[in-house]
Amino acid sequence: MASTLHRALSHLLTLVASLSILLVLPSSCFNPRKIVNASYNSNGLYWSPAVATWYGPPHGDGSEGGACGFGSVVGVPPFSSMISAGSPLLFESGKGCGFCYEVKCTGNSGCSGNPVRVVITDECAGCSDAQFHFDLSGTAFGAMAVSGQDEKLRNAGKIAIQYRRVECNYPGVYIAFHVDLGSNPEYFAVCAEYEDGNGDLDKVELKEAFSASWYSMQRSWGAIWKLSKGSPLKAPFSIRLTDSGKSVVANNVIPSGWKPGQTYRSIVNFRI
Repeated sequence: MASTLHRALSHLLTLVASLSILLVLPSSCFNPRKIVNASYNSNGLYWSPAVATWYGPPHGDGSEGGACGFGSVVGVPPFSSMISAGSPLLFESGKGCGFCYEVKCTGNSGCSGNPVRVVITDECAGCSDAQFHFDLSGTAFGAMAVSGQDEKLRNAGKIAIQYRRVECNYPGVYIAFHVDLGSNPEYFAVCAEYEDGNGDLDKVELKEAFSASWYSMQRSWGAIWKLSKGSPLKAPFSIRLTDSGKSVVANNVIPSGWKPGQTYRSIVNFRI
């Protein structure tokens, strides 16, 4: 009996010693992987390196009538001149129009290090195809600076920044539809503005008055979508937008008697 107890006690001491060794020896299984050139944040997104320049007036909105088709609205709320032209990797042949990003700089003494949110509203035609390059409005570029040092930062001209894609969020603002100037009774083209969420439209569809059928629209250029029916379209029109599988319908948003160049506001939006 004593011998049995002695053997059991010996086995127990051996097990405790083994566990102690495991606790103090380093193991590659428990070493966190290091992320190079990126930092993790609470939203589960990574910061990535890019470069930034600026164009237009120092306190302006870059340029109106850019390659996305948003026109003069880039200088008023909710865009409020916080916009950017994007290199081909950001503009994506127009698909990137309306995408929202946070950008920040830390490599210049004038940088605050605080992120600011910008919207892609134009194409940076002279930017490299192989680089993520934000050509910011003067207002957006200066917003990355320490208070009172925006001119110092703009004088640097070109700086290294970090960026991350974020959801668009326009509190209290509904989607607006700007009818393209080339529209006529048989051809309708429209720019959808201020979509919350990804801003990545998979599909835009139009329905005529007193019809149950939806017509698929095609991307024309930038953020402009078009429909050419070949016969007169009957207004009012409803428009359905689909983003990442989620759809919203702006019922009868384009009224009878609509006119090219006019903007019509809905009472819907994608909510995060």
